[in-house]
Amino acid sequence: MRLLSAINQFLWNGPLLLLLLGVHLYFTIHLHIPQRHIGRAIRMSLRPEPADSPEDKSAAISPNASSGGPARSGKKSPPRHRVSPFGALATTLAATLGTGNIIGVSTAIALGGPGAVLWCWLTGVLGMATAYAECYLGVLYRQRDPEGHHIGGPMYVIREGLHCKPLAGFYALCTVTAAFGVGCTTQANSLTQTTSLTWGLSPHLVGMAAAVVTGLVLIGGIRSISRVCMRLVPVLGLLYIAGCLALLWRFRGALGATCLYILESAFSPGAALGGVAGGGLLLAARYGIARGLYTNEAGIGTSAIGAASSDAVSPSYQAYVSMTAVFWDTVVMCLLTGLVIVANMLLHPESLAGVNETGLAAAAFRSLPLLSSWGLPLDGEVFLSLSLAAFALTTLIGWSYMGEKAAEYLWGPAAIPHYKLVYIVMIYVGAVIPMQLVWECTDLVNAVMVFPNVIALVLLRKKIRP
Repeated sequence: MRLLSAINQFLWNGPLLLLLLGVHLYFTIHLHIPQRHIGRAIRMSLRPEPADSPEDKSAAISPNASSGGPARSGKKSPPRHRVSPFGALATTLAATLGTGNIIGVSTAIALGGPGAVLWCWLTGVLGMATAYAECYLGVLYRQRDPEGHHIGGPMYVIREGLHCKPLAGFYALCTVTAAFGVGCTTQANSLTQTTSLTWGLSPHLVGMAAAVVTGLVLIGGIRSISRVCMRLVPVLGLLYIAGCLALLWRFRGALGATCLYILESAFSPGAALGGVAGGGLLLAARYGIARGLYTNEAGIGTSAIGAASSDAVSPSYQAYVSMTAVFWDTVVMCLLTGLVIVANMLLHPESLAGVNETGLAAAAFRSLPLLSSWGLPLDGEVFLSLSLAAFALTTLIGWSYMGEKAAEYLWGPAAIPHYKLVYIVMIYVGAVIPMQLVWECTDLVNAVMVFPNVIALVLLRKKIRP
């Protein structure tokens, strides 16, 4: 544990943050600021069918088709059910929207001060360019499985684009490991902790229920996963955004002071709020950037796996659609969570008494005592618990697909049933075991995944068109 913790602290406190920020800035400039098209990208994501882009059709299938690997490009029968660009986006959002948007922001503010909100937000703004680049390459080098469905991700990009099978296999192995960690056991544990603290439910019962529900969705493959995500993720996201907006309306008199406090804390050389939160420029940047990168995963490469499943013809079309995942995840939801927490800190500092670093959001939501005006007789804390539990469940579903495609790359389609069985079992295991070791291992795997993905992005940068 001490060794893992020391390695993670070294990587996430300096090298990785500088590397990913540098990559975000580079692709923002190299791709002529794709963030300026976010409004058009959101409209594109809501269209039922992608607009054909003849100039990109030749790039929709890998130009360097390999003869190796379990999934090969070539003429396959068309799939019976298509995965729309929005379906691919919903799968990616299911994997990224989760406890990081709430608990992650809470810990960033507790450890880095209110200024961490600004750094987290900037990470999302700049990270959209990297997400675009990842997803463009994911679609450009995607393949078809034996049933004719699109599959792809950084492992295919590395194999087909860089012709480096060992590095591609290494990335795929890390993705499987991360799926069992951040996508499975940690989310199951967060789910049981939330339900135990709020309603006193047994972790064993909740773990078994989560395993059954997730298993029923996984049986249908990507079609079932995308359908469920398309229906659940927008509703959950909009409900949480509505709850935050209701709180901000309640705190509206302090919003100006809240924004000014965040800006001052982001660049302050000293502590921001002694005794309650850390502070200062270095701490604010360190925790804000780290939590932002953790929640939106831009630079890790997993969003490209979801993007590659789309039947969009144009790589740039799907890249713009998938780029909106970072926008909703970090630019919108993390920012709203941060504003709610900091406004509550200013207006109700007494509510923070005895609250640990993960409880700042819960302390803020206690100021929303009743939602009866919306027909929801719930107090704010129960509303937040329901949101956390629902986000954890959708993350279980979304991440299962990421790991499944990596397992298929490594061992072929025959490995998929075995992977799903292990994944379902690990949901129950994660619900009932202590999680400190799992978190440390997951952080290390996520850090390691960045390097092969960034290598591919940089070396193939000329293939990416804005």
